[in-house]
Amino acid sequence: MQETTTEDYAVTLSRFATQLSLDTLPPEAVLAAKANIFDTLACAAAGSSAAGISELHGLATQWGGAPQASILVFGDKVPAHQAAWVNGAMAHARDYDDTHDAAVLHAGVSVVPAALAAAELAGGVSGSDFIAGVAAGLETICRIGVATQIGIIESGYMYTSLFGHFGATVAAGRVLGLNETQMINALGIDYSQVAGNHQVTRDAALTKRMQPGFAAMAALISVQMARVGIRGAQKTFEGEDGFLRVYLHDRCDRAVLRDGLGERFEFTQLSYKPFPCCRFNHPAISAALTLRKTIGQRVDRIRAIRVGLNHQAYQAVCTPVEVRKAPKTIVQAQFSIPYTVATALIDGRVGMDHFADASLVRKDLLALASKVDASVDADIERQAGRNISPVLVEIEMDDGTVHRERVDVPLGHPDAPMSEDDFNGKAHDCMRASIRPLGDDAVARLRAQVNQLEKQSDARELIKALSPVT
Repeated sequence: MQETTTEDYAVTLSRFATQLSLDTLPPEAVLAAKANIFDTLACAAAGSSAAGISELHGLATQWGGAPQASILVFGDKVPAHQAAWVNGAMAHARDYDDTHDAAVLHAGVSVVPAALAAAELAGGVSGSDFIAGVAAGLETICRIGVATQIGIIESGYMYTSLFGHFGATVAAGRVLGLNETQMINALGIDYSQVAGNHQVTRDAALTKRMQPGFAAMAALISVQMARVGIRGAQKTFEGEDGFLRVYLHDRCDRAVLRDGLGERFEFTQLSYKPFPCCRFNHPAISAALTLRKTIGQRVDRIRAIRVGLNHQAYQAVCTPVEVRKAPKTIVQAQFSIPYTVATALIDGRVGMDHFADASLVRKDLLALASKVDASVDADIERQAGRNISPVLVEIEMDDGTVHRERVDVPLGHPDAPMSEDDFNGKAHDCMRASIRPLGDDAVARLRAQVNQLEKQSDARELIKALSPVT
């Protein structure tokens, strides 16, 4: 076990979060936080009609309780921790949400719902405090993610929810105005609840999309317990039985956790998804779309498709082979390179309609997916074993010609960013999928609210953009 000669990271993190304000955030971090809020809320609208969400909504309203915070789109008021739970699951349900390509996690789906529930619990907070809370939470989850040196396949944890517990707690605590001692306690209380496994992906379980909601729910419970004086673990991260040893086997760069904290913001490196499926699929989809321009409509002439990638991606979206080549459920399709590559080559796009029961039985997609063979590429594994994997895609035609395309940086990464039109187009796609009509101007209203958020006296105005029209 590594020894530490500094204060526990919970203390460092709590000081950072409680002192963070709009004035101390650089302009690029403010813009990044607002982009995340916009994208996460748009994804929540799309997720409202996804499998499993109506059931969560039904449970939360059946249980009842104090009407503290809103379930987005549905409009019901429930206890804050329950609202955060449903909204977090909703935002992640379509797998359309942000990704940190180096950390291999989604950041906003636990952080933004927790911050929003906290804002309602507080009876309203300023837009500037809301941005500061979201920024603190995003930085927390992204920092822990990039500092972690063990991959999700080896650890068995999904880092979105595992680290999202802490990110959501920091966000909710900052929005509620916890002091440093209270924040330390909230993180310690949250440590008693931290969870999030990778088995849900292997089993195509609907709880895959619900784990970020569990993180947001735990955060709201933790900050409220801390606020009434309950003491949690104090050495949450670096104690003898702290998080870094117990969960990460001490394979975490502690310097990365601390270096430049409050000066350099890791969450500005978040990527945003142009396709509603696992980010591990995206480089291969991008490669397939480029190759489609070469082969055109001659997909019937394809003899074989080979995809080289790292071990982590191979395990996540290429195995079991028979499942990934012929997915039977939406979650299996969301985590399938064969299926998404076939979709890109045949239809020239990958959209939410491809992750519906009707598409899962399309014979043309399944026939081409059966020709996709993936393997671990030694060079890619050596270069990027911990990250969202680059890919090398080869298409062999029936005349023996081979077309190749390598993608290292997929669309949506900060080095290959989506445009504002791309974001707005995605948001329109999401709003159309809402379980309840949000109005033709929903995207424009959400965009206006987010663009002016730092000037708003009450961040709860954001909820109105995702309220059903009557």
